[in-house]
Amino acid sequence: MGYPDGVYRVGPLGRLNLAEKIDTPLANDELKIFKSLNKGKPVENTLYYHYARLIECLFAVERVSVLCADPDILSTDILNTRKDFKGHGVGVIEAPRGTLIHDYTADEGGKLLKVNLIVSTGHNNWAMSNAVESVAKTYVIGPNVQEGMLNRVEAAIRAYDPCLSCSTHAVGQMPIQLDIVAPDGSLVKTLTRD
Repeated sequence: MGYPDGVYRVGPLGRLNLAEKIDTPLANDELKIFKSLNKGKPVENTLYYHYARLIECLFAVERVSVLCADPDILSTDILNTRKDFKGHGVGVIEAPRGTLIHDYTADEGGKLLKVNLIVSTGHNNWAMSNAVESVAKTYVIGPNVQEGMLNRVEAAIRAYDPCLSCSTHAVGQMPIQLDIVAPDGSLVKTLTRD
C-alpha cells in the first residue's frame, strides 16, 4: 500500500507469520498454536509481538542444547574470509528486536570513518508512534486522562522494542513523561512517573 496507507514492521511477529515450521519440537508446537490464532492468516495485533518473542526464546533455549552437543562448536578449524579488505561492509541480521542493518566504512588500519545503523526502532518508528497515538485517543478525553495511560503507552512501545525503555533509563527505574497538548499546541497537562 505504501506510506501513509501502510508501512512495514520488523521483529518476531513478522518472522513467525512467515515461518512454516521451527526445527525444535516445543517451539514448533507453539508455532502451530500461534498460527491458529488467526486461522492461518497473519497475526497482526501488536501485543502478539510478546508471544512471538516468547516462541523465539523457547526455540533459542532448545537450540542451545543441540549446539552444545555439536563437536564442531569448539573446533579450531576456522574460516577467515578477510582476504581482500575493501574498507566498506554492510551487514543485515535478524535480531530479537527486529532487522538490523549496519553499514561501516574504515581506513586501511581499520579505524571507522563512517557508520550508518538502521535498527529496529527506526524501522518500527511509525508503527510505535501510531500505537501511542491510538492509546492517547482512547485514554485522553479533553483535559482528562484516564487511569492507566502511562502503562498503556509503555506497553505499546515495549511490544515493538522491549529494549528501548530499559536502555534509556537507570536500572530499576521506569520513568516516563507525557505532555498532553491541545490542538493549538498549548500544554494542557504533564504526566510523569519517576
